[in-house]
Amino acid sequence: MVVEDDREAATLLEDGLVASGHEVIALASAEDALERLDQVAVDAMIVDRMLPGLDGLALIASLRARGLRLPVLILSALGQVDDRVAGLRAGGDDYLVKPYHLSELLARIDALCRRVADGAFSPRLAVADLEIDLVTREARRGGRSIELTPREFRLLECLMRAAGQVVTRRMLLEQVWGYHFDPQTNVIDVHVSRLRQAIGDDKHAPLLTTVRGTGYVIAPPVGGREPH
Repeated sequence: MVVEDDREAATLLEDGLVASGHEVIALASAEDALERLDQVAVDAMIVDRMLPGLDGLALIASLRARGLRLPVLILSALGQVDDRVAGLRAGGDDYLVKPYHLSELLARIDALCRRVADGAFSPRLAVADLEIDLVTREARRGGRSIELTPREFRLLECLMRAAGQVVTRRMLLEQVWGYHFDPQTNVIDVHVSRLRQAIGDDKHAPLLTTVRGTGYVIAPPVGGREPH
């Protein structure tokens, strides 16, 4: 279910979701969404935060008050840390700032649906003993708190959302830095190096590895060996 009052934005979003294999119910208000949810079951929701009448956060609060645990991705032009935290604490499960890349939105929706299908839906992402909390924006490794800058957290989040898959340098430039071109700098390498140090990666059994000429992948050490 897509709840978006901007007709053009809703059409573009619906077309992209349908093209990727999703069935979509598009609605323009929170009130319409609550009424329709009494009639149909949905797997996930995409909610614009700024809606006429009842806003997106109030809609999510109503869902949670009803005991509905379906995953909700919030779309919003409000992108400050406090805005994202407010959205997640209101009951949202993910938060994407406008303008967004359709490919990233589709990847996030697919990830939310997979986590529900696996019975493992949670506002946390984990790889081996590394875990991040999408609500509090905290990271931990083996129970140890990890201090990350906002950029490092975003980098780690992007890698962990695609755990086990290669994330290309271009994807990181777009999703973490907002670049639509290669600035021809070593900004990614510097931040990845700092991230490796922050998470305490063991060079003999790293979670974060480089795929030469392509990008990076985060996954449990080969053979299940955990770093000490």
